[in-house]
Amino acid sequence: MATDKQQKWNATRIPDQTGRTAVVTGANSGIGLRAAQALAEAGAHVVFAVRDPERGEAAARTVNGSTEVRRLDLADLSSVREFAAGWDRPLDLLINNAGVMMVPQQRTADGFEMQFGTNHLGHFALTNLLLPHVTDRVVTVSSGAHRWGDQRIDFDDLNRTSAYDPRGVYGQSKLANLLFVLELQRRLTESGSGVRALAAHPGYSATNLQSHAASAAARAFMKLGNRFLAQDDRAGALPTLYAATQELPGASYVGPDGLGEMRGAPTLVGRSAAASDPAVARRLWTVSEELTGTRFPQGVQTPQGAQTRAT
Repeated sequence: MATDKQQKWNATRIPDQTGRTAVVTGANSGIGLRAAQALAEAGAHVVFAVRDPERGEAAARTVNGSTEVRRLDLADLSSVREFAAGWDRPLDLLINNAGVMMVPQQRTADGFEMQFGTNHLGHFALTNLLLPHVTDRVVTVSSGAHRWGDQRIDFDDLNRTSAYDPRGVYGQSKLANLLFVLELQRRLTESGSGVRALAAHPGYSATNLQSHAASAAARAFMKLGNRFLAQDDRAGALPTLYAATQELPGASYVGPDGLGEMRGAPTLVGRSAAASDPAVARRLWTVSEELTGTRFPQGVQTPQGAQTRAT
């Protein structure tokens, strides 16, 4: 009889990915690298979409499989547009993984608050620009941080021109990720597309993401947490890989199955009421279109792979 551990889903159960192409943002380290490694080892051609191509090349050399590296800076919309303009072939899988966490107050190249601008707006623009090429699914990495406090989207001050709370702003950006997935799936369904939008979160995973927190106390606390409480980045990548390769409904959200969704095998998980509000999701989409100058595309993939015009 199989043990519970043997029955738990892991990367060895990824279906054959031969012939498929995946773009993974932030694939040079952490769960992005682990997801890229697993997909490439399963046969996919994986594009490392990274801010620093030299680091990306070094990471790609650790992968056993087909890879390439392309520059993408999500904190600069001109870089996002350049990346998308250079894409000219079908794309089976887009994994919106890259992000920043609890950093000191900064601005993107376009003047947006850094966490909201990178984690949400950069991926929002990238997805819309690449969507005419996407044939299967878009997976966006969110976080349990979307539940921190009474988390809401502050439409009156998205760029935090007033008080700046790194923790709260990070949580808002992760809430925005989930609302983006919700509205993206609605639009895909309405257009008759077979492309699916899904979300995942890694639980508490030890990566270098936590090392850039604005507060020295927060950095020290998370260093201890990474050492004694967190699961490793390979385990943290499993929800992303599960969302990327398993037959799941659109708008599904995947996370660890352990206590508090901190660690464990991937499973479908719930989200906050604020992350499930379709009216807020539509409002955020409209605002994001205005801020990025990108729109839901005219041509998206149908279940048969042909393009259809979307409204």
